[in-house]
Amino acid sequence: MEERESEGRARRAGPRQCSVCNLRKASIKRPKTLQQICRECFYSVFEEEIHRAIVDNNLFKPGERVAIGASGGKDSTVLAYVLSELNRRHNYGLDLFLLSVDEGITGYRDDSLETVKRNEIQYGLPLKIVSYKDLYGWTMDEIVKAIGLKNNCTFCGVFRRQALDRGAALLRAEKLVTGHNADDIAETVLLNILRGDIARHGIYSPNAYRGFAREFIKDLERIRPRAILDIIRSGENFRISTLTKMPEQGTCERCGYISSQKWCKACVLLDGLNRGLPKLGIGRARAVNGPKKDVVRGLTRPETQRSSLESKHCGSLDF
Repeated sequence: MEERESEGRARRAGPRQCSVCNLRKASIKRPKTLQQICRECFYSVFEEEIHRAIVDNNLFKPGERVAIGASGGKDSTVLAYVLSELNRRHNYGLDLFLLSVDEGITGYRDDSLETVKRNEIQYGLPLKIVSYKDLYGWTMDEIVKAIGLKNNCTFCGVFRRQALDRGAALLRAEKLVTGHNADDIAETVLLNILRGDIARHGIYSPNAYRGFAREFIKDLERIRPRAILDIIRSGENFRISTLTKMPEQGTCERCGYISSQKWCKACVLLDGLNRGLPKLGIGRARAVNGPKKDVVRGLTRPETQRSSLESKHCGSLDF
């Protein structure tokens, strides 16, 4: 009762002074620290925290080429700005590049790529765009027509992560950075607990399992603002049992890409698409005996391809 009365008095008293500068009115209360700070100080504190994380963890070395995953959304746009600003301000000595993936989603990715192109000019960073069509021979729209709305996020998640890695390889980047907010990380922690789900992207994502986790987290946040950070901290404190058999990193026999199975997930999914059996690779990893003769579009080993990117599909890029 007393706590509610004190909160009511605080609201009636209006916004407090910024706890950092003590000059301006506070405009935000940070769940992480419970500080009430003004907009200007939030920018300064936010950028300084990122700088400290970079320095304390030795994330970069001078002269490294770093690809920034750029979708045109808020998270990646903030990442591109902050990293370019800190690189200039603190003289990291990094060569920065914007890297975007065109999934081939009509009316969605077209607009966001325009935002990325504006970022290219605004921040003075070179931009590289790789597409599903060039890498895999399929657009996301074509995949949805083949598989339907229920399982398409499996394809998009697998293909997009691999496309980012392959784009970074084309740029000869030593590091690839992507922007995520606390909600994203908390969702992933919950999904790993529930079933080890994968990232979902694109306009078809509301049908994804991740959407349910997102709604649940938002409900928790309304009740307790620190719930998101507590979930993340719990995830950081997880310990894997010594009896658990961890997957061993190897390479896909078909395309040469990183995989813990004989064929990487992208190869399995593409094999099903090209054979007219799009649900073949959905679910747990399955044994694959090898490519079929009726495959028209698909993955080939990097050493067998010497043509341009337009004619190369997944696995045919040189590392």
